[in-house]
Amino acid sequence: MRNKGISALVCAGLMSGTAVLAGISPAAAAAPTAQAAAAAPVVEDVRAQLEKIPGMTVVSVTQKEGYPFYNLTFAQPVDHKRPWKGTFTQRLTLWHKAADKPTVRYTGGYTLASGTTQITRLLDANQVSIEHRYFAESRPKGAAGDDWSKMTVWQEASDENRIVKALRTIEKGKWIGTGASKGGMTTAYLERHYPDALDAVVAFVAPNDANNRDDSTYERFFKTVGTKECRDALNAVQREMLVRRAALLPKFEADAVKNGDTFEETLGTTDRAYEFAVLDQVWNFWQSGTAADCPTVPDAKKVSDDELYEWSKGHGFSVYQDETLGTNGTGPYYRQAATQLGWADLKFKHLKGVRHYPDIYQPNSVLPAAMRGSYSNKAIADVDRWVKTRGQRMMFVYGQNDPWSAEQFTPSRHDSYSYVVPGSNHGAQIAKLPEPEQSQAVATIKRWAGVK
Repeated sequence: MRNKGISALVCAGLMSGTAVLAGISPAAAAAPTAQAAAAAPVVEDVRAQLEKIPGMTVVSVTQKEGYPFYNLTFAQPVDHKRPWKGTFTQRLTLWHKAADKPTVRYTGGYTLASGTTQITRLLDANQVSIEHRYFAESRPKGAAGDDWSKMTVWQEASDENRIVKALRTIEKGKWIGTGASKGGMTTAYLERHYPDALDAVVAFVAPNDANNRDDSTYERFFKTVGTKECRDALNAVQREMLVRRAALLPKFEADAVKNGDTFEETLGTTDRAYEFAVLDQVWNFWQSGTAADCPTVPDAKKVSDDELYEWSKGHGFSVYQDETLGTNGTGPYYRQAATQLGWADLKFKHLKGVRHYPDIYQPNSVLPAAMRGSYSNKAIADVDRWVKTRGQRMMFVYGQNDPWSAEQFTPSRHDSYSYVVPGSNHGAQIAKLPEPEQSQAVATIKRWAGVK
């Protein structure tokens, strides 16, 4: 399961190597720099072009680093197969520098990301950021918003294809798609269903669960990641958290009261929520940490209850609560995982005899009843085959010690590549690749973008 505590939203934005876009103050807006003033005609010209696009609304315009930054909405069909059935507004932003520069289309796969991607910086490009359908404000109103059957890989790919097609009338350079984690997956799905939308794809730490029934790759990962000493210590801590459940559950319940956490609509009880958080511990340790954190792992048999609990809270023990799992939180991700994206159904052999809920570790467990669904691997298996055989100009970057990088996309031989950053976690970046791979990857991206 994804580490909700670190936040799927952070994984989608920060983990892709973004730098947060600082908001502009009213004072700064009143006194623009010379560079910003020089860009003012571009603001008016591009705004006029945006307002001519059917369904596009310019919500606001600010300045970022001397260039106009547009907050936009775009009218999308709730169902692209039946567009007459109704529409919703999807949020996006455009950071415009020049029409002849490359444009990076970015999605975090969740809510509207506010960062500048490493690919945008590398190419000095324009950037279009898109909020995924059914997340935050990009969700249909009324009954349509509760129809989760329209929360699919193909429907979102169709959303993004329409946006790219519309904005290509303004941004004339090459278009590069990027994203990390679920954003990387979403980028690959767009490329599969609309291969003419983008000119190339660079996806970071994008999981590819093409066969949800076979999680042997994940099992092998946890048997080989790091050192044996670190793996054994982590497993011992995880087991001890369940062995000492009677002593530690009251601490968990006290934290829940203090933080205002409830579990009735999703996991059901504090006991179930506690076990679910424990099951996620080792995964989350490697997702966000590194081997350098291994010396901090305590001796599970010797530490006190307080020491064990406090260390765990800082190293992977992530609480899943009602408040962040419904329609306005990360719930839409888990709906997708339950129905199309798949999940890692780990065996947890080292926890035999101390688990109360053997079937709890799956996405439907953290969803309100109305959002739960049945799984089909048809969509993801199709993408997997296409990427392997027909994908062109696709690059995948993974982290060696990242659990999400265990099941990877395999690129085709059509000008496509895969790189693994040694020792890296879910924040793998091209800048951390060793030479000559780093230079090769950069050169490829620049070639795709038509930039020297």
